[in-house]
Amino acid sequence: MTTIKAIRIEKTGGPETMMLKEVELGAPKPGEITVRAKAIGINFIDTYHRSGLYPVPLPSGIGMEAAGIVEAVGEGVTNFKPGDRVAYASGPVGAYAEAHNVAAASSVKVPDGVSDEEAAALMLKGLTAQFLLRQTFRVEKGQTILWHAAAGGVGLIACQWAKRLGATVIGTTSSEEKAALARAHGCDHVIDYTKEDVAARVREITGGKMLPVVYDGVGKATFMSSLDCLAPLGLLVSFGNASGPVTDVNLGILAQKGSLFVTRPTMFHYAAKTPTALQEMADDLFAVVKSGAVKAEVKQRYALAEAARAHMDLEARKTVGASVLIP
Repeated sequence: MTTIKAIRIEKTGGPETMMLKEVELGAPKPGEITVRAKAIGINFIDTYHRSGLYPVPLPSGIGMEAAGIVEAVGEGVTNFKPGDRVAYASGPVGAYAEAHNVAAASSVKVPDGVSDEEAAALMLKGLTAQFLLRQTFRVEKGQTILWHAAAGGVGLIACQWAKRLGATVIGTTSSEEKAALARAHGCDHVIDYTKEDVAARVREITGGKMLPVVYDGVGKATFMSSLDCLAPLGLLVSFGNASGPVTDVNLGILAQKGSLFVTRPTMFHYAAKTPTALQEMADDLFAVVKSGAVKAEVKQRYALAEAARAHMDLEARKTVGASVLIP
């Protein structure tokens, strides 16, 4: 057993439910590795676990993503050894900690040329961008796409990547500061959804053709306008709930608006398709990072003890780019 500091929640609720405690970390079980964290990613899914939107057994750790050094390997682990640089973005929850035991199968090797902060900031967001842009809907040169919350952590990565793929990228943001950031990261057009009619602007930009795909991580507040941005047979990729979950949808609306498609994908299903899928997705991500086409924008850094403040800032949409905890 090793004593470490970690964030724990004993009940669901607001950021104040997260407490920094000293806990005992056991040796890795068969198939696991112990990762000593160097940087920890902060994501919206963490707020869903904390609030109870995505239930986890309580009491619980929190956090899905970190990068660091392998300290120990469990029985049967052959692809990692102590000293390896690794990153992970999967369960069990508990990444908000100085060290964490995770499944070797859910971890990837981090190459030279990608820093710990980049890896921690990129894993969940970057792998999300990877499966959304390259698998859920395979973006090709010459297409025009819309990405809501383009100045967010996933948005900044995805817009850079989509631009690299040759797409015309339309992003939405809520302020001029965020619009400038989105433009600097691949957006050809930026719509301020607090002041402009998004669908009307998309119609103007596309000359009435509308879009083959809309990527929407905002959820409830943007769902209907996202549908209105699609061309007939277009796909709405709803991958997040930043404004609350989409509920009570009349499927007939999809027919009325052009025989539209809607999907609600998760990274974990894509990463589990084959035994090597996760590392292949990570290799694709790290390759575009090393090429310089995609840069990880770590804009906020918090001490581990400041996790509650980090969540407050994230939920208040005060953050831009990625945020990390430094243990």
